Amino acid sequence: MAEEKTRLWLMFPTRLITRPVIWELGKKFEIITNVRQASVNDEVGLVSLSLSGERDEIKDAITWLEELGIKVEPVEINTIEG
Repeated sequence: MAEEKTRLWLMFPTRLITRPVIWELGKKFEIITNVRQASVNDEVGLVSLSLSGERDEIKDAITWLEELGIKVEPVEINTIEG
């Protein structure tokens, strides 16, 4: 199986802001997590996260995040080459 890489935006609800979700993600699934950007306050957490691993593991990890109540969206990377 080939390794995949994906970048996601995660929006954490207030109740999950203090939970170490990204650490749990790395323990629960055979994936590598890399925080690319983050903004957290008392009401909401917004994290840009890069995930590397097998496609099925990444899909399972995304499902788990969504089941926790985290909104998951792909990062759209716009590049202009010239």
